[in-house]
Amino acid sequence: MEIFAGRTARLVVGNDDEVPLDLMLEPWGDVHRILPKEECVVVTHSSAGDGSWPGTQLGDEPFQVDHRRDSVTVWANGHCFHLFDRRGNEIDPYIYGGCPAQSPAA
Repeated sequence: MEIFAGRTARLVVGNDDEVPLDLMLEPWGDVHRILPKEECVVVTHSSAGDGSWPGTQLGDEPFQVDHRRDSVTVWANGHCFHLFDRRGNEIDPYIYGGCPAQSPAA
C-alpha cells in the first residue's frame, strides 16, 4: 500500500452561463465540458516530500487558472489530478503517476 506524503489541493470550477464551458486540464491536455449551471472540483496532489507545488509559475501555488469566454484552463501543479462533480462522483476517472485514491472532501 502506497502512503501519500504530499499535500492535496481542490479547486471548484463553475459554469454560471447558459452555454457549455470547456475545462482544459493542463499539462495533461484533457478537456471536460461543464454544462450550464454545473460545477466540478479539480483535485491535485503534490508529490514533493516538503508538500510544495513545483510546477507553478506564480510561486508556491497548486493551481493557475486562465479564463476565456467559452473555456477555462486549469494548470494543476501537482503530479496528477482527479475531477469530481459537487456530489463527490468522480468524472472520467484517470490515474496519472500513482495518483492516490481520494474523494473531493478528504
